[in-house]
Amino acid sequence: MGILNRLQSWLSWFTSDPVGFLIYLAYFAASILLTLMLHEIAHGYVAWRCGDPTAKMLGRLSMDPRKHLDPMGTLFLVFFGFGWAKPVPVNPRNFDNHRRDDFLVSIAGITVNITLFLLSLSLAVGLNGLLWKPEVIDRYGAEALLSSGGIGYQVLVGGGGAENVQAMRYPWIQYIQRFLLMFGSMNLSVGLFNLLPIPPLDGYHIFNDILLKGRLRLNRDVFQIAQVVLIVLCLTGGLSSILSTAFDAVEESVLRLLLRIAGAY
Repeated sequence: MGILNRLQSWLSWFTSDPVGFLIYLAYFAASILLTLMLHEIAHGYVAWRCGDPTAKMLGRLSMDPRKHLDPMGTLFLVFFGFGWAKPVPVNPRNFDNHRRDDFLVSIAGITVNITLFLLSLSLAVGLNGLLWKPEVIDRYGAEALLSSGGIGYQVLVGGGGAENVQAMRYPWIQYIQRFLLMFGSMNLSVGLFNLLPIPPLDGYHIFNDILLKGRLRLNRDVFQIAQVVLIVLCLTGGLSSILSTAFDAVEESVLRLLLRIAGAY
């Protein structure tokens, strides 16, 4: 969905259901803030444990959103579904083992995002049978009530849960489920985006450390040019299509596996 279409959709939603829209914004903002902050804190914490105290000394291990949010990256996350935060400052000269520690720092944020995605979706699967009545689950299927493209996600995230109370066993669980679904999706999006082997994303460092043995060294100017190229690729839509396909494939596979484990698939 383009920026104009998304703005028009939100304006229409706000006009028709201001309370539901504001509730959605509150959940959406909380998901973005926590996803980006925990991603960056993970980088800084691992760097500190690897011998580099730069991020810690600059206050980047804080839960203060002002320390982490990048305006452009946050806007991309809002309008395109993927984005970034302020990169954690790292001084590789402080590392005990440069290539190993650079890899550990780079993979830390993605690892946290994927872990939070798995945890959120697992909890959502566990709560699904408590939220929806058995006949509702039988009618739509557990997967449709949990996937980001399914009816359950649209009802809950779209703020329509209050209108569907008659379909729920314990309606109060919808507020927890709404956050879990949004938070899980946000973490998967950020994790997959950062896996791209394009500087300055984490995937570039991982690719360089594993396949190129750390031989590729790019200066600050090259990183800035690469960042502009990355933004252009995002705006043209091709990258969005690739990420959306990867998102759907990962979510579907993980969700079906969790439902099988829970005996609900």
